[in-house]
Amino acid sequence: MPDYACSNQIRKNIIKMNTLKLSKEELINLYNTDLDKLLKKASEYVGDEIEFCSIVNARNGKCSQNCKYCAQSSYYRTDIETYPLMPADKVIDAAIEAKSFGADRFSIVTSGKNPAEEDFDKVVNLIEELNKVDGVKSCASIGILDEEMAQKLAKSGLKRFHHNINTCRSYYPEVCTTHTYEDRINTCKLVKKYGMELCCGVILGMGETVEQRIEMAMELAEIEPDSIPINILMPIPQTPFENYHDKIDEENILRTLAVFKIANPKAVLRFCGGRMRLSEENQEKALKTCVEGILIGNYLTTTGKSPVEDIKTVKKLGKILKK
Repeated sequence: MPDYACSNQIRKNIIKMNTLKLSKEELINLYNTDLDKLLKKASEYVGDEIEFCSIVNARNGKCSQNCKYCAQSSYYRTDIETYPLMPADKVIDAAIEAKSFGADRFSIVTSGKNPAEEDFDKVVNLIEELNKVDGVKSCASIGILDEEMAQKLAKSGLKRFHHNINTCRSYYPEVCTTHTYEDRINTCKLVKKYGMELCCGVILGMGETVEQRIEMAMELAEIEPDSIPINILMPIPQTPFENYHDKIDEENILRTLAVFKIANPKAVLRFCGGRMRLSEENQEKALKTCVEGILIGNYLTTTGKSPVEDIKTVKKLGKILKK
């Protein structure tokens, strides 16, 4: 495999010079170029550090939204376990365990369009408790926000808020109809307005076209998130996308990751749910060329890789775990 390593200083210089946004046509041309050349181009924006983060699924199931990929939607009979908001001690224990494996950021995740009024203050209290854990930066993923919620979260000391666009504007109605793409964009804007970092990404393999993947990359460039989590659809039985196993292959995942990095050179691309659909070789290739973060451990309703394995991979690739 070609050597794609790039020092942090070279990376910073290249990013600084990259002030022009690429057109849709230019990005499509890049997407379709020789794969090794494309990955080498993406690697110009990648340093030698890998970030670890982790999450806790703090409230599961009974979501009122009809997102077609989701096991937690009340529209579909997926027979998942449902439970109310976790107590603070369990959340903090999970954060401390994640920290022991090198995660310096920990997110509280809850199901639902947005927090129920009775839960929101509890979530704020969880964030305040999480902020007391030395060496852990707080993150939350609790749905669509209004102005008052965003203000309160910022006041609580929340460092980062996670809210995906999931797909591009043109394809969004094929994924969900109970809320809009603009609802998600408005939440992203509120997060940035109140000074919190933004983690905003997508789910690949939901039936979108190559052109729509390029649209995702460009729309994310407009949003300018600090972190871009990349999920690859893991089809869930009893959901509308249960048979979407063949909507994207490994080569096209790599091509998409590379184009996302080129279009968003300042953001950290982060492996999240579904990365196990990639072979070990292709996971490593992505981590050498365009992915600089890993959500370690398990995900919301699917399993991941053990943190110990991820630590071994970081060392094998000659990368450094970011502290």
